[in-house]
Amino acid sequence: MSDVGLAWCAARELLDGGRLRSVPLDLSPLQPLQPCVDATPAGAHEVDEQGEIVDTRVALGQELAFESLEPADRLVQQAPDLRDVPTDGKHLESEPVTHRGTDLRRDRRLELGRRRGECFDLGVRALERGFERPGLGATPGGVCDPLLRSIQCKGVHGRRGYPQRRMDTALLDYHLPPELIAQHPLEPRDASRLLVYRRASRAIEHRVFSELPNLLEDELAVVNDTRVVPAKLRLRRATGGSVEVLLLEARDDGLWEALARPSRRLRVDEELGPVRLLEPLGEGRWLVRLEGEPAGEAPLPPYIHERLVDPERYQTVYAVSKGSAAAPTAGLHFTRSLLEKLDPARVTLHVGLDTFRPISTERLEEHELHGERYAVAPEAWARISGARRVLAVGTTTVRVLETVARTGELAGRTTLFVTPGFEFRRVDALLTNFHLPCSTLLALVMAFAGIAETRELYRVAVTERYRFYSFGDAMLVL
Repeated sequence: MSDVGLAWCAARELLDGGRLRSVPLDLSPLQPLQPCVDATPAGAHEVDEQGEIVDTRVALGQELAFESLEPADRLVQQAPDLRDVPTDGKHLESEPVTHRGTDLRRDRRLELGRRRGECFDLGVRALERGFERPGLGATPGGVCDPLLRSIQCKGVHGRRGYPQRRMDTALLDYHLPPELIAQHPLEPRDASRLLVYRRASRAIEHRVFSELPNLLEDELAVVNDTRVVPAKLRLRRATGGSVEVLLLEARDDGLWEALARPSRRLRVDEELGPVRLLEPLGEGRWLVRLEGEPAGEAPLPPYIHERLVDPERYQTVYAVSKGSAAAPTAGLHFTRSLLEKLDPARVTLHVGLDTFRPISTERLEEHELHGERYAVAPEAWARISGARRVLAVGTTTVRVLETVARTGELAGRTTLFVTPGFEFRRVDALLTNFHLPCSTLLALVMAFAGIAETRELYRVAVTERYRFYSFGDAMLVL
C-alpha cells in the first residue's frame, strides 16, 4: 500500500465517533512529517452530521472528547464590560454568565472565541447593549422582547440590591419635541391623561387620571405630603448686579443650604438683602443665613416659561409639611374628591437638590447623591407594611418606602439611589410623571419598569403627544 494509503487508513482509525484515540500503527513511512497536526480549525464544511467539531490543533495520540453545541439553559448576572478588556488578551477572567453547573460550551447565545486554547465569554453587558437602544419596537399592545426581559430578570434584577454592572448615562437620554413640555397645569387637576403599563401582560392603555381608582385593585396608595416653600429669591448685590438664590434645605442650626448664581462672582460674608453668604459648598451651593421666613416665588423649573397665576397649583392638595424646593409632581393630579376615594397613607420627603439635579457623569453609578430628609409616622408605616400591595405616588415616595424597608428607621436622611438592578421590597406599583432625560428620576422609573420598556413607553408617549414634565401627564406602572 502506498504512503498516502497508509496515512488515509490511520486518519480513519483516529476519528472514531467524534473522539480522538490512540492507534498503535507503524507510521515509519511518515517519518519526514512532524509528530503533530498544525492546521487551521475545521471549517463549516468539515462539521459532521452530528454537529461535532474537531479541532485539529492536537498532538497525535492525545485522547480528547468534543461535545455538541446546544442552546443555553439560563443566563445570570454579570460579565465585565468588554471595552475594559486589555488588548493583549490577558486577564480576561469574567464572572460566569450562566448558572453554576451550566456548561458554557452549550450556550449558542454567547459568542465563544478560541485562540490557542483560550475561551472568551460575551456576557450579559454586551447582550444588553444590543437590546437597550433607541427605537426598540413594541409588540401590539405591549413593549419589549422576551429575551431582554429574561436577561433583565436574571442579570439585572438579581439577588443584590445593586448590580455590579455599570450603566451608560446615555441610556437615560431621549428626544422630546419642545412643544410637548407642559407650560401650565390643566383644570381640573385630574383631567390629565394617564398612560397605563401592565408589566405582567406588557399591555399599554391610554386613560384619564380621574379613572385611577377604577384601575387599582387592592393597592394602598402612599403619597408624599411635603409642601413647597416660596424658595426662589430674586436679590441684588451692592453693586447692583442681580442674583438668584434658591433655598434648598433648612438645617437644624437655623441656616440654609441654597443654590446661588452667578456663584463664581459671589463672596463669603456678602449680604444680599435678607440673605448672608457664609460658606461655598461647591457646585453653586452655599451655606447661607436667612432673616425671617422665605418670602420669594414658587421655585418653578427653568423649562416652564409661563407665569403661574395661582401658586397653589404648584402644591398638592394634601401638602402640609413645609420644606421642599420642588413639588412631588405626580401628586399634582389629585383632586380632593379623588383623594378621598383612595384614602392614601402619607409619608414626607422634602424635595431638594438630589431630586432635580441632572446627571453629568458618563456612568450612572458615578453620580453622587447628597441626601434628603424624610419622616414616616409609626401608624402610617403600620398601614404600609401590612398592605398586600403598595402604590407609590411619585419617585420621592419610592425612596422613602424603600429606605424604611431596608433600614427600619422612620426618620432621617436618605441617599438611596435607585438605579436599574435595584430590588424593590415595598413598592408594587408606581404612579409618576414623565421626567427629564438624564435624570435620577428617570433612572428610578427604569429600575422599576425596565430599561428598554421605559424607553419604549416614552417613545409611545411622544408619539401619542402626551404632555411632559411637572405640569404634564402621568404614567401608571402596575
